[in-house]
Amino acid sequence: MRKRLFVAAITMMVFISIHSIAYAAGSFYEGKTIRIVVGFSAGGGFDVYARLLSRHMGKHIPGNPTIIVENMTGAGSLISANYLYRVAKPDGLTIGHFVGNLFISQLLGQPGIEFDARKFRFIGALAKENAVCILTKKSGVSSVDKWRTSGKVVKLGGLGPNSILDQVIRVLKAALGLPIQLVSGYKGTADVRLAIESGELDGSCWGWDSISTTFQKSLKAGDVIPVIQAVPKPLPDLPQLPLAINLAKTDEARQLIEVGIHSNGIFSRPLVLPPGIAKEREQVLRKAFEDTLKDKAFLAEAEKAQLNLEPTSGEDLEKTVTGIFKRDPVILAKLKEILFK
Repeated sequence: MRKRLFVAAITMMVFISIHSIAYAAGSFYEGKTIRIVVGFSAGGGFDVYARLLSRHMGKHIPGNPTIIVENMTGAGSLISANYLYRVAKPDGLTIGHFVGNLFISQLLGQPGIEFDARKFRFIGALAKENAVCILTKKSGVSSVDKWRTSGKVVKLGGLGPNSILDQVIRVLKAALGLPIQLVSGYKGTADVRLAIESGELDGSCWGWDSISTTFQKSLKAGDVIPVIQAVPKPLPDLPQLPLAINLAKTDEARQLIEVGIHSNGIFSRPLVLPPGIAKEREQVLRKAFEDTLKDKAFLAEAEKAQLNLEPTSGEDLEKTVTGIFKRDPVILAKLKEILFK
């Protein structure tokens, strides 16, 4: 009898606690506006996913705040990441959406990093970064075998040393010996896409979710061709496309691909909160994110836009980011040489 009363009391306390947090959050968020600060230009993959989330997540936050997207470009989204850490108030009204490769950049001691990734708080991620390299039909290279044997140097577009594009390209060039000229400095993947379509670039490498969405027509027409995928196992859409890891000829090359590309896949598209945010507001936003993933209207819009969802929880993002700081120092030293020489 006493045990049942004790359990009932604990259950009631938890119930009251949850509803108290929701009530407090509702009181705070009512009439407020939340910004999702995207580190890349409008029209790119990060921007598209952020705007999808902004149209649905507000109704799952007590108080139903408005959510808007603000683009803060520069240095492969480093400017926005530094802004979130150093300037944004930890009040639950600013969410950062920048490339998670910056966490590796911090680990490798890249100049310009003004944050400690371990102090950020994580809401979750809508998709993983399943890196695929594409080349145009005009480049004359239609497969990775032809790329390797022809010796033709192709121009691939990047955003900056901290971006997923640059890091995938640099690692593949070093690990597989692919003939590449990296042309970096574009403001976002939308700008890279325009440069590819105009013939200024031969292609690039970044997330298949973004590529398959923004290059739909070009892919169907055969004007853009996937040639290699830098993922641990083949993607459902590309079951026969060669894996970069299988083309590596040495153990060092395989480790560079695993550490420099695969490990970034989980946290490369994080939704991040500034350090110091109150725990209850972090919990409210994490729950709202999880609830949005079950929202029929959200899922229907994602399907209509052909946006692939491969979500990761805030808890898993936190564990993964913490884990990269325990990597093999020998491989990290080699990776640093490749990425930032």
